[in-house]
Amino acid sequence: MDEAENMKLVLKKLNAQATASKMDLHDLSEDLPTGWERIMEVAQKTFTAYQNLNEMKNRMAGG
Repeated sequence: MDEAENMKLVLKKLNAQATASKMDLHDLSEDLPTGWERIMEVAQKTFTAYQNLNEMKNRMAGG
């Protein structure tokens, strides 16, 4: 497997993680005020997932 194919697989995995985190955040918001204690935890996880996804997209674009 070459580097480009490997990067595509990583991008796919990061995209799936970001989407799952987004849905976790959405579900948490719908259940509020139940679970309000987890807002920062879930938001940070979602932020990190999208940050990682964006960094990989930039790497793949050559930036």
